[in-house]
Amino acid sequence: MRPTGSLHLGNYHGALKNWTELQYEYDCYFFIADYHALTTGYQDTSQVESDTWSIVIDWLAAGLNPAVATLFVQSRIPEHAELHLLLSMITPLGWLERVPTYKDQQEQLKERDLATYGFLGYPLLQSADILLYRPMYVPIGEDQVAHVEITREIARRFNNIYGREPDFEAKSERAIKNLGARNASLYRELRRRYQEEGAAQALDRARTLLDGNSRLTVADRERLLGYLEGTGRSILPEPEVLLTASPKVPGLDGRKMSKSYGNTIGLREDPEAVAAKLRTMQTDPARVRRSDPGDPEKCPVWDLHKLYSSAETQAWVQVGCRTAGIGCLDCKKPLIERVVEEITAMRQRAQEYEDNPDLVRGIIAEGCEKARGVAGQTLDDVKQAMGLAYR
Repeated sequence: MRPTGSLHLGNYHGALKNWTELQYEYDCYFFIADYHALTTGYQDTSQVESDTWSIVIDWLAAGLNPAVATLFVQSRIPEHAELHLLLSMITPLGWLERVPTYKDQQEQLKERDLATYGFLGYPLLQSADILLYRPMYVPIGEDQVAHVEITREIARRFNNIYGREPDFEAKSERAIKNLGARNASLYRELRRRYQEEGAAQALDRARTLLDGNSRLTVADRERLLGYLEGTGRSILPEPEVLLTASPKVPGLDGRKMSKSYGNTIGLREDPEAVAAKLRTMQTDPARVRRSDPGDPEKCPVWDLHKLYSSAETQAWVQVGCRTAGIGCLDCKKPLIERVVEEITAMRQRAQEYEDNPDLVRGIIAEGCEKARGVAGQTLDDVKQAMGLAYR
């Protein structure tokens, strides 16, 4: 996430809530994209630092767990900038110009001078952000698929130009040892059976063995899959899209919740202020009077009910609204209770971190150290492939 101020419910339901679930299913890396904040906001950087720490606290309060996920700050990992530079040497200009959001953002941010390389090249920086950790998946909504697709194209072009990983067999043999003695022996036998006998069942068993082994890094797993099949491992594997649910989160005026619209509810906002905002939130315009029947599908409050209310409450809203059996304030009451309850809990969790900034900085420092270890290995492999690993 870019550090552009404290997070709101749109950020939470659009991405952060998914992240809190994915962190227990995958080895996850989450970072504050402070370099990306400069692509459109380079003229005023006075709030970048404070906004960065604010978002980290929001993440922790929302449930990101540094014990299982890696949290870090982009600019603390210089490998991001260096891989961006190296990839810029091989990326055609036209690829960047055709990214859908390039012209869209230029149109939306007409008041800013975006005639910079940083703005043109931000999709490439995103690609470097992704490829540096050689992931299997990138969790995104459908509107971001194009960004992962250009990342795949860049990885493919790099691999085509610079070939396969050097010392592939030696690295694969080292990776086998990380399986543990018993699994290493089983892997070798399954590999032999597949390559010498063409046993498809052996291939399937070996893949399952690798997928279920927590000792392997993503890079080693992909390396051993290639070794198993007798091919190889690309230096920069092409990541897959992991589509995650992106529910519609309406703002107070019915439009998409966004800071630019001034229609947000902050994750740590004062509960009384939240309740007041929701009481005055726009509803179905057809309900001018209390006795007018309405249509929940035309009311932004209904979209919030779908996120917060039980099936029983949702059924009550549907009937009551359509028959004018309940008024808009009646409809909002159970929603207000649920939203205030959630935000109050986040405020309480956040207070511990607000009172202990050294704890927050320690979490990020630890995450940066882990991220640099992974990023450094990728960059070493990239530079070696490009002939830049001088001895």
